[in-house]
Amino acid sequence: MATMADVARSAGVSVATVSHVLNGTRPVLPHTRQAVLDAIEQLGYTPNTLARSLVTSRTRSIGLAVSAISNPYFTEILQGVEAAALEHGYSLLIADPHDDPAHERKVAQLLHERRVDGVIVAPSADPHELLAYLGRHKVPTVLLDRVVDDPADGSPRFDQVCADGAAPMAHLVTHLAGLGHRRIGLVARLPGLSTTGERLTGYRDGLTAAGLAYDGGLVEHGDSESAGAERATAALLSLDSPPTALVTANNAMTMGALRALRDLGLSVPNDIALCCFDDFAWADLVSPRLTAVAQPSREIGAQALRVLLDRLASPDRPARTVRLACAFVHRTSCGCPEDPGRPGRSTRSEISGKPQLPVGSDEPEGATEPPMSDSPEQSLSSVKGTVS
Repeated sequence: MATMADVARSAGVSVATVSHVLNGTRPVLPHTRQAVLDAIEQLGYTPNTLARSLVTSRTRSIGLAVSAISNPYFTEILQGVEAAALEHGYSLLIADPHDDPAHERKVAQLLHERRVDGVIVAPSADPHELLAYLGRHKVPTVLLDRVVDDPADGSPRFDQVCADGAAPMAHLVTHLAGLGHRRIGLVARLPGLSTTGERLTGYRDGLTAAGLAYDGGLVEHGDSESAGAERATAALLSLDSPPTALVTANNAMTMGALRALRDLGLSVPNDIALCCFDDFAWADLVSPRLTAVAQPSREIGAQALRVLLDRLASPDRPARTVRLACAFVHRTSCGCPEDPGRPGRSTRSEISGKPQLPVGSDEPEGATEPPMSDSPEQSLSSVKGTVS
């Protein structure tokens, strides 16, 4: 088995230079670095990671703690983290905290005991113990997808990377309002998560931009999972005056809402319009095709890894929050007709800024509920008795 000394001899350099190339501990001239890399390739040299970690106090490993890894959104985030880690010579240790405050703290401790160089974690709704542990042990940390700011001044306690949540949700609401809907229901996420609060804020902002009053009776929490969304959708449709349009706040709940609507024999968008937060591979395959907000999930993962590497390089730099823009993917579940020039195709546009009604739409006045064409509200009322 080739040794570092063999590599140094083949490249015509010192063992220290080979070490600097492998560990990035000192700049090396490009031609010298290439000679070392060529020697490594020719000799089949494999660095001793354990020995190197003893010298550098780094294991070149990152801990990733994300709940619901089977969810396509988090799967793509994981892929983004992994690709960026591989690019920079890091390996991943992956754990699922199950959105359980006690378990996530234990996961963080286990990763820390494995001597990872830093952790990337999506915190639960009550991350007090997790953050206390990470802060007490000064573990380089990036919070993923969900943000936790200092309640005293609103500054970030740790580096954090996420998508914008409020403006995209507002965009979905104003889009539906621009189509004439006055009662727009929301199937909201698990209470306590920052993403839940941001999307609720966006929902209210969208109603305000459309001149519609907020009605708490049109909001039901689906707890971020399919079964909860089924119950929430059924509850919304059992109202005396049910919504004529529905927005689901994540992809798992979109599946639950669709299942509830199917069980009630309701057609989307003929009986009720539907828009969803989170785009995914099959959103373009179901009928009707789902109008959605697409989060840049892979880029969120890759950016989180890069921010963590910045933290490792500069431990004393101020914590920062990186927010990435989402895109509006316009299809047909909202009730818009298929584009005859692009049948079966989606229109994608980036979302930024304050919510506005679509160009050419009639802005609703006040919180009135004028009758809509095709009367979706009447269709829902006719099946209300079947909802338990």
